[in-house]
Amino acid sequence: MRLAYVVSRFPHASETFIARELAALEDSRGETIDLLALFPPVDSTLHPSAARFAGRLMRPGAREAVAATGWWAVRRPLRLASSLGVVVREHLRSPGLLWRALVTFPLAAAHARAVRRRGVEHVHAHYATYPALSAWICRRLAGTPYSITAHAHDIFVDQSMLRRKLADASFTVTISEFNRRYLSRFADPERIYVVHAGIDVSAYTFRPRAVPQEGPVRALCVASLQEYKGHAVLLEALAGAPALERVELELVGSGPLRAELEERVARLGLSPRVRFAGSVPEDVVRSLLERADLLVLPSVVARDGQMEGLPVVLMEALASGVPVVATRLSGVPELVEHERMGLLAAPGDPADLRNALERVVSGRFEPDLAEGRALVERSFDVAHSAVGLGHLFESARESALEQTSSKVASSP
Repeated sequence: MRLAYVVSRFPHASETFIARELAALEDSRGETIDLLALFPPVDSTLHPSAARFAGRLMRPGAREAVAATGWWAVRRPLRLASSLGVVVREHLRSPGLLWRALVTFPLAAAHARAVRRRGVEHVHAHYATYPALSAWICRRLAGTPYSITAHAHDIFVDQSMLRRKLADASFTVTISEFNRRYLSRFADPERIYVVHAGIDVSAYTFRPRAVPQEGPVRALCVASLQEYKGHAVLLEALAGAPALERVELELVGSGPLRAELEERVARLGLSPRVRFAGSVPEDVVRSLLERADLLVLPSVVARDGQMEGLPVVLMEALASGVPVVATRLSGVPELVEHERMGLLAAPGDPADLRNALERVVSGRFEPDLAEGRALVERSFDVAHSAVGLGHLFESARESALEQTSSKVASSP
């Protein structure tokens, strides 16, 4: 089956899981997957896992998008017009999102033309927002079935057109049971499957470690600098806590809140022991994990509703044998079992996060690091996830062939 993936941007520094999934799928299926993107990247970081796809990425420019829209206007004018009407109606209550959807529409028309020309049999969209809209338009114009992987912001922040996109998809995948329960409000739960985002577990050397009882404690936080990642809560937890004065924190990631967070670090007197590393390649993240004594991810629910799905860095830390402190949010408890593999604090509560950090730093809590590694090997290996996805794609293909056969058989 010829398969295409559609994403918003590629490469994207914080979405290594998509490149890893693509690579694992190609390796397991022995087939090349077409990669379609909508918008230009906002970060120049190219992770090694994404490098193999960079040279064959298809991202239409403005001229190509306009030409494709005109091409469909000649060949399928009613379907093009009705699809545009649906998009406008479904986004009317959110003018900002409507504008983005209208920008996406001609780009998706170009994707539909490419899908038709290349003989793509199935389109898979990563994220239920604009990639899923593009896949939906491919189905409307080119007749190509599609599926969706839903993550976090794409379902929690805004649900414009979500019911329709899920209903018209061959199936929907999501990354946690928490998400599956949430999406069941919008679609038939029998057509929603959990396939975990995963990592190449073999790439992470397991070295179980204890937090040193003397000297500096090297803490690592790998997260884009956005509100829902909770950096502000972490900084408040560290400030004024004598038991945590040994903690030296490295913040890996870029984002719109960097200047604000740097100012907060200075105001709280944390500048000597907090370092902003910016975006780094995934092999550097592995090296940082090898040297780290502790990983902390203080995720919260942002004011616009955005929150975590299932953070990949937690899988990487558990696979490496690094003690973890995170928050009880979304799918995180499905990965980090509280009081066993790590500690989970209440989201947005600096005092509770401080207490969890103090327990780990003081040695009053010792996680079962071997069980954490075993869980990742068992349930979060990208090779296993690729096999699960492959079965779903094949089932969708068989279903589509059966429907086609039924239509032919019933024709006069």
